[in-house]
Amino acid sequence: MTRVITVANQKGGVGKTTSTVNIAAAIAQAGHSVLVIDMDPQGNASTALGVDHREGTPSVYDVLIGELALEQVLQECPDIPGLWAAPATIDLAGAEIELVAQVAREYRLSRAVDALLERRAFDYVFLDCPPSLGLLTLNGLVTAREVLLPIQCEYYALEGLSQLLRTIDMVRTHLNPDLRVGAILLTMYDGRTRLASQVAQEVRTHFGEQVLATIIPRSVRVSEAPSYSQTVVTYDPTSSGALAYREAAAEVIELGAVHTHQQSYPQT
Repeated sequence: MTRVITVANQKGGVGKTTSTVNIAAAIAQAGHSVLVIDMDPQGNASTALGVDHREGTPSVYDVLIGELALEQVLQECPDIPGLWAAPATIDLAGAEIELVAQVAREYRLSRAVDALLERRAFDYVFLDCPPSLGLLTLNGLVTAREVLLPIQCEYYALEGLSQLLRTIDMVRTHLNPDLRVGAILLTMYDGRTRLASQVAQEVRTHFGEQVLATIIPRSVRVSEAPSYSQTVVTYDPTSSGALAYREAAAEVIELGAVHTHQQSYPQT
């Protein structure tokens, strides 16, 4: 079964898009077929994956308003075989307004992804949501089975997280009963500060085994990579950021295997 994972956090600047593209790239490098759907009008995931997202490019916007099938907007990442992207253009900024009056507006992306997966096989689909809890993020939560939550190792990390978790619970209750928090990823860790280790410890205390063992460090290479239209795993494969994201990707893969095993052999 295809794993559909939404990467969400309504707080900006927590490494959400960076985590999406680098984990997706690392999983593709491990031999899996991966699709990244860019739901953010800024198009940062599209930039990092090296796909065209200039205004007028067939994009997620055209899919959400019903003009194109998802398959028609896919582009392959030039650096990594098996990694595909559905780009976002600036047009997506108007989608929330245009969709407000539409019937079943929360299910637009879900239906498009279901239709795609009937025609093409992907092992993983990652949805990179904008830093908000609006209609675009809601479409991502309705489409996914898992949520990956990146949390910055800084003071405000836990602020707003309770709101996001309430939204996930609401979506699970009313729109998508299969949705669950799959994993929490600690990002932007600066080992020189006591605060970073305190935040990491607090998150682990609150969420236990849901928190990935891998912590993503602050890294200049991670920040530089998008300016070369690359992920850090291809831009500088031996950097600390690339190594950390490969380890995180391995954990994400392993979590899927564990969850599948639990479903196959339910406890009595």
